[in-house]
Amino acid sequence: MQLIIIHRNKNRTIGNSNLLRFAISSEPIASLILKALSRGFPQSRVSSLCRGRNSKIMCAIPEEWGIKPCKIYYQPAAFRRAFSGRRAKIISYTEDVPICFELPRRVKRRTWVAFSNGRFATQISEELLDKVLAKTQADVLAVNAQPELLAYHEKVQLAAQNKVAGFRRVYTNSAEPAPLPINWPHYIFIKIEVLDQVLVDNALPESFSAFLQRCQSTALTLRAVNVAGVASDLETEDGLLNFCRTWLSNIRPALAGKTRNSNMISPDSRLAGKVLLGKNVHIGPKAIVIGPTIISDNVKIKKGAVINSSIIGPGVCVPPNQLVQNRVVKGPKCNWKRLNRSTNDFSKQINHMKCDLNHRQHEDTFRNWPRFSYARCFKRIADCFAAIIVLIMFAPIMPFIALAIKLTSPGPAFFKDKRQGLHGKEFCCLKFRSMPVGADKIQDKLRMISQVDGPQFKIKDDPRLTTVGRFLRDTYIDEVPQFFNVLLGQMSVIGPRPSPEVENTLCPFWRDTRLSVRPGITGLWQVCRTRQSMKDFQEWIHYDTEYVKNLSLRTDLWICWQTAKEMVRNLISQF
Repeated sequence: MQLIIIHRNKNRTIGNSNLLRFAISSEPIASLILKALSRGFPQSRVSSLCRGRNSKIMCAIPEEWGIKPCKIYYQPAAFRRAFSGRRAKIISYTEDVPICFELPRRVKRRTWVAFSNGRFATQISEELLDKVLAKTQADVLAVNAQPELLAYHEKVQLAAQNKVAGFRRVYTNSAEPAPLPINWPHYIFIKIEVLDQVLVDNALPESFSAFLQRCQSTALTLRAVNVAGVASDLETEDGLLNFCRTWLSNIRPALAGKTRNSNMISPDSRLAGKVLLGKNVHIGPKAIVIGPTIISDNVKIKKGAVINSSIIGPGVCVPPNQLVQNRVVKGPKCNWKRLNRSTNDFSKQINHMKCDLNHRQHEDTFRNWPRFSYARCFKRIADCFAAIIVLIMFAPIMPFIALAIKLTSPGPAFFKDKRQGLHGKEFCCLKFRSMPVGADKIQDKLRMISQVDGPQFKIKDDPRLTTVGRFLRDTYIDEVPQFFNVLLGQMSVIGPRPSPEVENTLCPFWRDTRLSVRPGITGLWQVCRTRQSMKDFQEWIHYDTEYVKNLSLRTDLWICWQTAKEMVRNLISQF
């Protein structure tokens, strides 16, 4: 058993209209929130109470909200698949939060009971949380999700007088100690053996200050920690909309022909993206609904209205030609005058929405070229011709190379490694095997003596190379099988070096640029690199981005010529 607590928000600022109460009382928003909160509950070391088929999650809600235990009626197949499994049961409380489950007679040491703050929809690194709970010596642990601790983030290191001393790049999810918060954190973890000392009349104190006083009066050890993760504050409009964007990604887009029978959707209307519909929804002609959007029960959207990335509450009637963008509309008494725009401005935004709708499927972060340009069409034709010619030339000797590899080292003649190709699509890059089987698994142990910076790895006179493999590497013959990848459209003769995902994730902007084209057997970086100490990775980024920026037939011919000269030079040096 685990408990999600929606605390009373006594510190609401003027103008805050308690969005969470609105969301919990409105379908299908309530179903989505309860299922998302249940699914987001940590599964790691939290306790054996939640194990098994009969495990339950309870959601405690203030009694004055008037929320009855909800029966989730919205059950299309896509919704069930996306949020299958655990469901939260609603209970109400007046002052302190009752603990409605019994502790098992036998519990393991260091077993925790978890209490989640229902105000925040949280996604946390469970593997890291498991390690934190295993090592902590505290009786009570307060945990907050911190986006800055997620992997692939950068931190600015400040010296005295707030001067920038440098940057720190975080490559893995991390956790760090933190001061005790003044309000309820995202999660509270309490050891089962001390739970009775925290409770008052079998109930959890309503206020966090009373909870802290209770722990201190019973001499319990409290600690706080920040763990890599993200949290959306459901009491704010931005937080609720961000929650909508995040969790609707688990549901397929709604289509007019696949909605509930109670809904009336005009055939002239358009629905695009992730749209979650309640029941008894009416969408008029020429209306546009763009996800991520939630439309509640009994909503009417009049002719020509545009709903974009918004949440529409129950019983709302959207006027004709009304634009609702990135807003939460709570009820029928909405002040539409504040949302209205001037006629000209509104027309421009409507046109922008329609263009966005038409091109939404084609948007990406990669560079594009015209269909009949050299980069997109004629380069591919040239690649096929070149690959066929090279494979025909090497066809007589490839069996002898494969035989030599197998005679000198047990294992397959070819080595396959997953790399990212055009637009990040993974493929198996082929090479003649130049090392013993399993040599790639000990690369991390040798990384300390790598002679290049950045994520790539290279050492002179690599001890893992076999005798035949060293010759194949020095003459570049080991890369001949990659021409099969070229024929399959996975690679090009000339392009950026094919890299695995683990290397590309270290530099997102550079990654998106180099993945705009097919990776190449040779490229600008390979023929221009100087191999200077601590500069190789910078040159790699520079030459790959320069190649994509200035891609042309002339550049490719120059790279081919430089590569041919290098191959002849290396081949002669072997004799």
